[in-house]
Amino acid sequence: MSKTLQQFVIICTSVGLCVSQAYGQDLPSLGDRISGTVSLDREFEMGQQFLAQIRRSAPTIPDAVLMNYLENVTYKLASRSQLQDHRLSFVVIDSEELNAFAAPGGIIGVNTGLFLNAQTEAEFASVMAHEIAHVSQRHFARSVDQAQAGQVGQLASLLASVLIMATSDAQHGAAAISAVQGRALENQLRFSRSNESEADRVGQDNMFAAGFDPAAMGTLFESLQAQSRFRSRPPEFLLSHPVTETRIAEARGRAIRYPLRDYGANLEYQITRSRVVGHYAPDKSALISEYQRLLNESTSEFTRDSNRYGLVIAYYENEQYADAARTLLPLLDKDPNRISYVVTMAEILTEQNEPSQAMDFLDRHLEINPNNHALTIAYVNALTEARNYTQAAEMLEAHSVHREKDHHLWYQLAETWGQAGNISKVHQARAAYFELLYDFRNAREQLQFALRREEDNGSALAEQARLRQRITDLEQRMLALSEQ
Repeated sequence: MSKTLQQFVIICTSVGLCVSQAYGQDLPSLGDRISGTVSLDREFEMGQQFLAQIRRSAPTIPDAVLMNYLENVTYKLASRSQLQDHRLSFVVIDSEELNAFAAPGGIIGVNTGLFLNAQTEAEFASVMAHEIAHVSQRHFARSVDQAQAGQVGQLASLLASVLIMATSDAQHGAAAISAVQGRALENQLRFSRSNESEADRVGQDNMFAAGFDPAAMGTLFESLQAQSRFRSRPPEFLLSHPVTETRIAEARGRAIRYPLRDYGANLEYQITRSRVVGHYAPDKSALISEYQRLLNESTSEFTRDSNRYGLVIAYYENEQYADAARTLLPLLDKDPNRISYVVTMAEILTEQNEPSQAMDFLDRHLEINPNNHALTIAYVNALTEARNYTQAAEMLEAHSVHREKDHHLWYQLAETWGQAGNISKVHQARAAYFELLYDFRNAREQLQFALRREEDNGSALAEQARLRQRITDLEQRMLALSEQ
């Protein structure tokens, strides 16, 4: 961590805490009314460091269909927002706990529990719009003003609690917050409530502009409030996002002032949600029975398609691949170019030890949608199952140009190059992976291993020079961070 971060760490999270840790050092003076010396580029760099901490600390979901959906919805909202910097980074934490957070520099994080709790796309979008509003309104930078005024104290415990909550150990995070007593915490929570209210208002405006029903924010709040009454301990999202009658009323009041519009329902959200439901279902057979019942009771084309896909996932999770394929075929016949259906069929065929069929099935769709993340990963997985390791690795490496910040991709690439027997490439992919985790010592070591391998093999001088340059660039980055 850089000297600046060692002296002054701020993480603005929409779990309701904008937290600052100042180790006895004077905070930078602020020049403009919002951010002063905390520039957008500085926020971005600090956000990347926070994201690296999340990647190191939390189990994250690599599901490419889910990531495609999250990115599409978030960028749709961001395009209608007040964001000045559209460099967004996403992380999906593998946890059934309902939670979401925003961090400086465009870091947007959600627990998969959000999919379980948001029944519709609009409800899901309401949370994402709220998170984007935290970033666009630069609540991180504003918390510098609050800390400057001397109203935030005992912040080491608060920072630790935010990191713990963001990495899904919510119970310990709440305990850490409870341990921080006194007026400093009271003032900080009051400040964050102001941010929450602004994020609600701005978020609803952005929802409407992006074509989502702004009334869903109030609907989700009401649902979460009702759920909390029947739990000994409410979801982490509610502990730090208090949903009061006032907050619900304000959300509902704002919603009725927007012009009337027919929003409809979105099938892609239900498809993505079904994948999450199937992932967590403890009894896969019971899930099959439930979706069979729901399919039989469906009263509209939308609910029939949604429940049919849910049944496909239930069969898939229960390793009944033939049943999954049979159930999916009517959906594919009806909508043959829907990428989520295509990827699901490819996944089924790959699990049935038919990777060649999966690749044949994917070829046309990749021609139509080159570089699509979900289609590409499905194809790579089929190649790997067919033991075409070198081709799989080369395809992943080409794809990394479009997703250079995807730590799951670099991890998979290192594994695949290992299966292909190219040890130098293994070290290079591992270096990229460690760099995203801000583990620069290991990243440099991996590059040195790769360079030694290339030297021993008598590789082209250009390749050796490229690796030496990567090592130099990495060392310069390490030095720059240490001097900040």
